[in-house]
Amino acid sequence: MKDHDLMPTPLLTKREREVFELLVQDKTTKEIASLLFISEKTVRNHISNTMQKLGVKGRSQAVIELIRLGELKI
Repeated sequence: MKDHDLMPTPLLTKREREVFELLVQDKTTKEIASLLFISEKTVRNHISNTMQKLGVKGRSQAVIELIRLGELKI
């Protein structure tokens, strides 16, 4: 087996991780969109997709779950 075969598939995409890292820094949707050069709608889509993956109903719950899973550091 190769080393990359042993690595688990990350839960978040690179962009989803970037969005949530900015969310925990208390950035607004508008600020995140500006910093990442994407639309506010795209930011909301990344948040929504992540919440769906985690099976949670809100941003706060998503952040807590990502921290619990070791996917996000604060």
